[in-house]
Amino acid sequence: MLIAAMFALAADLCLAQDQGQAAPDSGQSQPATEQPQPQDQSPSTPETQEAPKQPQTVPQPKPTAPAAPSNQPSVQLDTSETLFTVLTAMNVCGYDDELGPSDPLREQIRGEVSQAVQQSEQAKETSTAMCLLYDQHRQPDASKTLAQYVSLALYLNAPPALTPKVKDADLPPDAARLTGALPLIQRFYEKAALHEIWQRHRLAYSALTARYHEPLHKMLFDTEVYLKFPSAVYLGRQFTVYIDAMGAPGQTNARNYASDYYVVVSPGKNSSLKVEQIRHTYLHYLLDPLALKYPATMKRLEPLLASVKSAPMDESFKGDVSLLVTECFIRGIEARLTGSTKTPEAERQQAVENSMQQGFILTRYFYDALLQFEKDPAGLRNAYGDLVSNIDLGKEQRRTRQIQFASTADPELLHLSRPVGGKLLIAAEQRLSAGDTASAQKLAQQALQENIEDQGRALFILAQVATMNRDMQGARSYFQRALEVAQEPKVVAWSHIYLGRIFDLQEDREAALGHYRAALNAGAALPEAKAAAERGIQQPYEPPSRPQ
Repeated sequence: MLIAAMFALAADLCLAQDQGQAAPDSGQSQPATEQPQPQDQSPSTPETQEAPKQPQTVPQPKPTAPAAPSNQPSVQLDTSETLFTVLTAMNVCGYDDELGPSDPLREQIRGEVSQAVQQSEQAKETSTAMCLLYDQHRQPDASKTLAQYVSLALYLNAPPALTPKVKDADLPPDAARLTGALPLIQRFYEKAALHEIWQRHRLAYSALTARYHEPLHKMLFDTEVYLKFPSAVYLGRQFTVYIDAMGAPGQTNARNYASDYYVVVSPGKNSSLKVEQIRHTYLHYLLDPLALKYPATMKRLEPLLASVKSAPMDESFKGDVSLLVTECFIRGIEARLTGSTKTPEAERQQAVENSMQQGFILTRYFYDALLQFEKDPAGLRNAYGDLVSNIDLGKEQRRTRQIQFASTADPELLHLSRPVGGKLLIAAEQRLSAGDTASAQKLAQQALQENIEDQGRALFILAQVATMNRDMQGARSYFQRALEVAQEPKVVAWSHIYLGRIFDLQEDREAALGHYRAALNAGAALPEAKAAAERGIQQPYEPPSRPQ
């Protein structure tokens, strides 16, 4: 009985495993998007012994977990007091980029903060010291100055704490160099009464999210219908768009933290939502996990990397063929979706050509291959394997030799917000997402033994592996050890949730309730964790029924 239940719990964890990976969370979660519902497709089969250009085998049915509650979507349009605080501090210290075309709310808040500073000697003293540090870290390009503070804000606990949610060593490099300013930002938040100013403008911020709700929903719906691939299949992963009035309206910042994706945008005067930039990140959110399921194909395509050494694109694409393939795929989709049905084909062809000249040499292949995909009923999850397996390596190498690379490339919007030193656990999480528990276990154990990365995350991954292997005692032990050392809210919250479920399966309701309550405290700012903890308190966990 317990073995069958553990099998079901493992399936439940497989669907939601990424929720336990540490990631930034919002200070105020107010979802403003509805979940689109295009045609769903069954998942494609990850390659084991790959046979290119042959049909993929149909996977064996797996137990499925209950769907996430409808009031906890995986896609959110949100605001954050943490972002507001950090960006407001920048404005106090001379961040004036694109002030003229910004939403009037930015100028209004700047005036109120300036008045608050003038009325408090302590706020004056704090702002002077804070701005000295700001000047030391100011970049020649204002967009890069904004980018590093966005990275920092996404890794902070909500005010008034404003402390890092991870160890300094685990912060992305651009955020790590700013941690010395945190005590001053914390003190400025208090002395300038930023919370009161934030509260005064909550309705205005809500109006901003309401303004952009419909265009965001339409973009999501249109994208998922085109790909025949609903994001709802990715339980436990999050895509969040933050709106904040205090940044430059011409700038968009996107971050990927493990399985969670974030876009930060600022409104301009009567400006529309930056749909193309947000869609680019959303396509990464949908496609990034698929590339991990076909390692043999990616290995076969590695010779393409030699062809792009002199291309002007970011160096990351020249060292990882899966990144290159995914970016080319996304650019092919974007070219297909350019404009409307009345858009001249020449305009789409020019977009493809521009992408190829920047080094994204498979854009032409994917653009052409998507013509047939559009006619077939199969969704992207089913079609992805054939689309990448059918790439003719020799043909693409010959085509690349005919390309005259441009001197510059568009800057890549999405940044991987993980420290350079976190490669073992990043790889472990990727292998776990792909169902390769043996590799995930090996990488997590290596990180644990070498003590060079987050020990709580390493133990949580090992707990996930044990659960997927139906080792209930091992899972319980690793989850408990993770709680002893973990600092990140998601790891703490989901360790408690899964321990609660294990104790429910063992009919120890009192112990289970203790863990659900602890998860509720730890995951107060994490919508899906909070919902899971509340369900556990309301009734004992019951594993989902296995399909007949």
